[in-house]
Order: sequence, then structure tokens, then C-alpha cells
Amino acid sequence: MRTWLIRFAVVLALAGAIAGGTLLQVYFQRDSQGPSEEAVTLVIAKGAGVRTIARQLEGAGVITSVWRFLIADRLTGGGPLLAGEYTFPAKVSLSMVLDIVRSGRVVTHRFTLPEGWTVSRLVRELKEIDTLTGDIGPIPEEGSLLPQTYFYVRGDRRDALIERMKNNMDEVLETLWRARQPGLALKNAREAVILASIVEKETSRDDERPHVAAVFLNRLSLGMRLQSDPTTIYALSDGDGVLDRPLKRSDLTLDHPYNTYVAKGLPPAPICNPGRASMAAVLNPLSSKNLYFVADGSGGHLFSGNLDEHNRNVQKLRKRNNGSP
Repeated sequence: MRTWLIRFAVVLALAGAIAGGTLLQVYFQRDSQGPSEEAVTLVIAKGAGVRTIARQLEGAGVITSVWRFLIADRLTGGGPLLAGEYTFPAKVSLSMVLDIVRSGRVVTHRFTLPEGWTVSRLVRELKEIDTLTGDIGPIPEEGSLLPQTYFYVRGDRRDALIERMKNNMDEVLETLWRARQPGLALKNAREAVILASIVEKETSRDDERPHVAAVFLNRLSLGMRLQSDPTTIYALSDGDGVLDRPLKRSDLTLDHPYNTYVAKGLPPAPICNPGRASMAAVLNPLSSKNLYFVADGSGGHLFSGNLDEHNRNVQKLRKRNNGSP
């Protein structure tokens, strides 16, 4: 009996020494490089236990073994492991893995609403993003969303992202409207957005936006039709803003409230979501008496103050495009 007890004590001592050595090894090697050769992104589900998380990390090649992770978690004891989407850098150490998951530093995604997108296109794009959740909800009004880059995390709701776009548009529009030039041919901020949406579609050049805006404002002041191709395209495309063919002369006679070759004044609503620059151009336009402009074929426009000058510009461009001297 006595011999058996001695042997048992020896075994316990050896086991303790091995366990202690293992603990020390994990503790002192917790900052060593991990096995991953490249960055790994994982989604840790809500309610996942430490062992489940450890197995997930091991399966993805982020850590070398489950038990080492469990030991390191116990030894460091820095807090709970949080659910979310995480990116673990290449060669990330065990202690850094724990720090990342405990900190909740989840992956941040970005979505850019470009200037000039219609609401219908935005809705299509948001539905395709699998990192967002939930329904769109009520379709937002055209021109009610501010184009810019928005950041979100996996699981954020689509309708919440749209609400942020709305709030940002309201804030920017209020600021720009307060600082507008006096005497503009605009009754309210909504009309400013409508005209800005047309300017947005007419030119992508920042230096031209105030000039294009001035032309349209001059036309409004004189009671002239705006005669803007993008408004006709909006009508023909049922609000999508994109036409799969060139405009024809017969299109310009379309009896539609958005066809500004026929309808007088502004269209009933915006034709896209205009950016800040286009809204600022409309509310602080260039001082100009020009009433016409035509695309010059290089991304810019030729402006003129009367129809004769405009027709000369058109003929000049036609000759150039046809290779005539």
C-alpha cells in the first residue's frame, strides 16, 4: 500500500509539473507569431461559447490549437469574447486574437452613394449587400438622400442606413439654404433640390456646376422651358434615370411632367439624388446672363447668351465632330 501511495504521489507531482510547465509555456508564448499566412475574416455568432470560438479559430488557421486558446483565455482573463465580424491579421499572436475579440473591434464596411444615383438604383444595390439586414421599408423620395460614403457593420439594417442618408441630406440642405444668394428663382429648399438634381445630371465638372445652375435659373426667371435632356430620360426610363439608347428628336415631344422640353418650370420632383456641390451651385450660382449651353464633346460645355450664338456653337461642334475644316 505504501509503495502504491508513493507512486501515486510521484504521478501527481509529475502531472502538476507538466501542467504547470504547459501553463507557463502558453503564457510566455502568447505573444509569439501565429500560424496564419494571411489575414482571415470570421463572423463569431451571438451566444457562441469559448470552445466554439476556439474551434472556429483553429479551423480557420488563426490559432494552432483549441486547448492553447482556452488556457490563454483563462490565464489572461481580460473579459468576455464578443460576437461580431473580425479580421485577424497574418501571423496574429494568441494574445492579439483574444484582444481583438474582447475589444469588439468589428470589421467596418463602407457603402458609397454616388452623386446622381436614383432611388431605384440605390434600392437595388442595397438589396444585394449581404452584410446588411432587414427590409428597405418605405421607398424614400427621390432626391431625399445625401450622396457620400457611409460606414456600417455587419448586421446593420438597410432602413437604418437609409435613415442616416435622409438625416444627412436634411442637415446639409438646411445649411446651404440658409446661406443662399438672395433673389433666386426658387420658392423653397425642395425646388433647390429639384434643380440641383438636373445640374447633377448635366455636368460632372465642379467648375461648371455654378454656370449650368445660372443658365437654368435665368431660364426660370424668364419663364423659359428648361429643355434638359436628363429630365426627358428620367421620364422615358420610368424613374430609373438610364436609357438604353440615345435620345431621339421625337422623345422631346413626349407629353410628360418630367419632360422639360414640353412642361414649363421645374419637374414635379428631383430626378436623382444630387450631391452637395450641385446643391451649393444652385444656391450660389455664377453671375451670368447665359441662357444656353451645349456639350463640347470633351466633358465640358460651350455657353451662350442668345439663340444665335448657341446655334453657332452647335454648328461649330458639328463641323468639328464631322471632321470639317
